[in-house]
Amino acid sequence: MMKVRFSCWIKRRIGFQPVTPKITGWKPIGLIFILILLLPVATSQAYTPGRAVNKDYASFAESFLTNHCVDCHGEIDPEGNLSLEDLGPVDEINASTWTSVWAQVTLKEMPPKDMTQPEVIERLQFSDWIVGELSRVMQDKGGFRDHLDPNKGNFVDHELLFGPLPDGIKLQPTSSPARIWRVTPQEHITRLNELINTEPEFDPEKPGLRTHGDVVPTNHGGELKLYFGTDRIIKCQGGTVAYATAVKSVPAVLSSARNHGLENYPDFYTVNSAEATQIMAIAGDIIRYMAEGPLSIAHPYQITDAPASIADKMKGDLRGLPTSIVYSTKVVRPLTPVYELMKEDGVTDERLRAAVDYLFEALTFRPPSETESDAYLEIVNQTIEKLGKKEGAVLGLSSIFLDRDALFRPELIENGKPDEHGRVMLQDWELGMAVNHALRYIRPDAPLRDAIAAGRMRTRADVKREVERMLADDTIRKPRMVRFFRDYFDYDLGGYICKDTKALTQTGANNRGQAHYNAMFDATASTDRLIELILDEDKDVLKQLLTTDKVVATKADNLYFGRKRTREEIAASVAAEKQAMAEAAQKAAAEFEAWKQANPGKKPPPPNKQKRPIVNHLVTQADLAGPPIYARVSRRSFGKGSMKPERILATVPAGQRLGILTHPSWLVSHSDAMDNHAIRRGHWIQERLLGGGIPDVPITVDAMLPDEPKNTLRERMRVTREEYCWTCHKKMDPLGLPFEMYNHAGLYRELELDKPVDTSGEIIDSGDPTLDGKVGSAIELIQKLAESERAEQVFVRHAFRFWMGRNETLHDAPILQEAHRAYKESGGSMKALLVSLLTSDAFLYRTRSDSALVDSN
Repeated sequence: MMKVRFSCWIKRRIGFQPVTPKITGWKPIGLIFILILLLPVATSQAYTPGRAVNKDYASFAESFLTNHCVDCHGEIDPEGNLSLEDLGPVDEINASTWTSVWAQVTLKEMPPKDMTQPEVIERLQFSDWIVGELSRVMQDKGGFRDHLDPNKGNFVDHELLFGPLPDGIKLQPTSSPARIWRVTPQEHITRLNELINTEPEFDPEKPGLRTHGDVVPTNHGGELKLYFGTDRIIKCQGGTVAYATAVKSVPAVLSSARNHGLENYPDFYTVNSAEATQIMAIAGDIIRYMAEGPLSIAHPYQITDAPASIADKMKGDLRGLPTSIVYSTKVVRPLTPVYELMKEDGVTDERLRAAVDYLFEALTFRPPSETESDAYLEIVNQTIEKLGKKEGAVLGLSSIFLDRDALFRPELIENGKPDEHGRVMLQDWELGMAVNHALRYIRPDAPLRDAIAAGRMRTRADVKREVERMLADDTIRKPRMVRFFRDYFDYDLGGYICKDTKALTQTGANNRGQAHYNAMFDATASTDRLIELILDEDKDVLKQLLTTDKVVATKADNLYFGRKRTREEIAASVAAEKQAMAEAAQKAAAEFEAWKQANPGKKPPPPNKQKRPIVNHLVTQADLAGPPIYARVSRRSFGKGSMKPERILATVPAGQRLGILTHPSWLVSHSDAMDNHAIRRGHWIQERLLGGGIPDVPITVDAMLPDEPKNTLRERMRVTREEYCWTCHKKMDPLGLPFEMYNHAGLYRELELDKPVDTSGEIIDSGDPTLDGKVGSAIELIQKLAESERAEQVFVRHAFRFWMGRNETLHDAPILQEAHRAYKESGGSMKALLVSLLTSDAFLYRTRSDSALVDSN
């Protein structure tokens, strides 16, 4: 206790309010000795960031807390009700408190900026010590992984990554850990789709249409499904719902959190037993369809090119039943060795092995070894012996669907000699598969496969050759690039935001049935296509995405890109409709009277019922027009609600929109059921464009805005300006509130609750003084950020995370700087950025053990 209070006294003496020390008996030499003990960690010794800190609490961490924390978080009246005076060594009981300390110290929130700051190395070492201790203590208690979470990537100091390092920091040549990546749901469905469906080849005249190699898109309901035989359906009883019920389909099985941000980190996903069971069931359906086509899911009479000839069998209400579908006789599925194996009686080793090897490579993307081939051949022989050929072959071949490499992509560097830093370079199939996975969801093409087989995938130059070749070839689809932008911008979530019906009606959006949600899924496909167009130009990619005045649009977008009317405009629209209806009625009455006079004594015809037009009085719709364009959509569904590939490339209303952040797909994705979500929008900008980090909300905080229907969102958000909240909310709220110029359906507005919308905001403590300052609207904010070098650098950091599958560390600083340099010097080329990242040591090298670096993934 004496040491704590004496430390506080010293701080006050050197920079804060003076107090009279109450400690007696100290000689000057004693004071000098204590001051020496309390000096920051000496910087003369080189420190390797992330290296395990072999120090204990008493000799290291306690002094840091004493010097920098307990003055505010002491025993008496501690800030935020958090006392650190008696925190003690890390254990499972105080782990949450230490996690909070780690976040605050790493983000430089603690100590406060008006207090004496620890030296850079001291702060890094303390952060590394906490991570190491939490990892050790929680190893058998659920583990500690916060530092690995992609949402914590910005906890690494941006200035240290892109600026000069202070003396005393020693970086090591970087690498990534040996690991296995679980395939994503989108990747898995696309692999399975290759087995039973034939996708069209690339059409240069219609480059936006769904093409072989593209990801399987979600359907009009936002579901990710694999469909059987839809390319052979020529007739079906019933509309959209009936068709969706009748057609054979299976949903994506592998789970993936639908949270905002990057998802595909190897450390965060596995395959559980329930998923494995479902995969086996799906595997049986797929193998049967590979063998028999629609005969595996339909009666023989349903397969005909003359539906009229089976009219007697299609009687009654068959809507929603599998028997309501008629399939063409044309074979369009791939005919594979599985088909050859099953089409004739009897089993030969040659056909059986061909089926095994084909299926193994189709699912794992590489040929099996002799051992693997023999093992699966034995399994299939055993199941055939017990169950007979048909069911035995199906069950035995299904086991390949659960092979490790069918569900995971290994980077285990089991071969190769480590360099002096313990790094092993990926080579051959592991390197080829890593390059393929960086861009594609289907098997390596012939040139890449040949290069792997010939031993020409072992060097940095080999990787550069293949990456540049694939990037230059439009026929090679690259869905992983679009996936990055989905994860980065988070514009694909709008259709999953369940809207309150009344609140949606008040926005002016269409609240009939699923119209709004269908429009949002269409908007996602449209934004995908817009991003592809900007990637095709490949100039100033981030800036173009933030400032483009183009939009890929459907007819529904005339509404969503429209302007919410004022009360007076609504009244005028209603009056105009009434007048038009009255004039139409008068005209009809006059025409009727004229008919009677011209036809005396004749029975008048029945009056034409005047159909009242559907008029949206709440919105002045945009007049979007432009050349035709196409977007990738799901397999067809019948009736209303089908997603159509046809779109237009239009220009948004001037002065109202600017870039993707003002498109309804992004705005609705960052909203909630009842209103805008200014905090989430501001959080996105702080994280994805400014590179800031936000600590997790403490569990003791009731993060709710007051329910005040007569107050605007900005007025209700006054609660976030309370001292305890504002430390974090000042990083988000002033960035999100300028987007109040749009409502929560994404429509432009000038009034909220009949009050002029306040679109002002501010950039605070961005890390770049030239960016800080007030802004008048979302458009002004976007224009400012689009010119920012810092935003470019943060964009590069997110690209690094996506393609490396881990958070960056300080050791990656040279790679990030080189990637940013490549981006700038190429005029903002995404291709140049990718070539730089995919030929970097972080992508090429793996370490078999990363226990020494506590903050690597």
